[in-house]
Amino acid sequence: MSELDRAPAAVLWDMDGTLLDSEKLWDVPLYEFAEKLGGTLSLETRHAMVGSNVPTTLSLLFAEVGLEPSPDDLNDAAVWIARRTEEVFRAGLPWRPGAPEALRAVRDSGVPMALVTSTERALTEVALDTIGRDLFDVTVCGDEVDGHNKPLPEPYLRAARLLGVDAADCVAVEDSPTGVASAVGAGCTVLVVPCDVPVDQGERRIFRESLVGVDLAVLSAL
Repeated sequence: MSELDRAPAAVLWDMDGTLLDSEKLWDVPLYEFAEKLGGTLSLETRHAMVGSNVPTTLSLLFAEVGLEPSPDDLNDAAVWIARRTEEVFRAGLPWRPGAPEALRAVRDSGVPMALVTSTERALTEVALDTIGRDLFDVTVCGDEVDGHNKPLPEPYLRAARLLGVDAADCVAVEDSPTGVASAVGAGCTVLVVPCDVPVDQGERRIFRESLVGVDLAVLSAL
């Protein structure tokens, strides 16, 4: 049996904290905006934001500083944070160890690949300038799942549908509890490479310290 015969139907990659060491870059606008509101962002709340979408992040942020935001407040906050994050992203996005080599190795194998991220489309497009659009057959962003964001399974289910495969036959690559819950809920086997937040052991989760050395053979053996 060849490597391709054993291969997953597709490989579905998370972005922030998995491919890019960008969670630390998100710190900049989030801590700055908390200060603009007259408060501070605790490490506990910041960790709770990892892997989540913009509405969840803003809800946690305003609650942290003790404010009840209006819809206009939330909209203004989203615009400010998106603009500031884009500035930070354009200044340079660092890779996670082994990520560019792993992406290229799997891409070169011919197995379909998707990017599945909670980051919204506009910022994802900025990140793709670093990652490379050619690597992915489809991308699913946080503002493209009708509010059914991670940790719900829809982002991974949508990626599988777009690729024409069964999510249960796919391998997802994730770093956060929120993302892992989403991928497991969709039925994927998950290669977990924790970044800033620990991830609990559980079903269909295989842990690795980094993406160094990851290729199709590694993913086919999960």
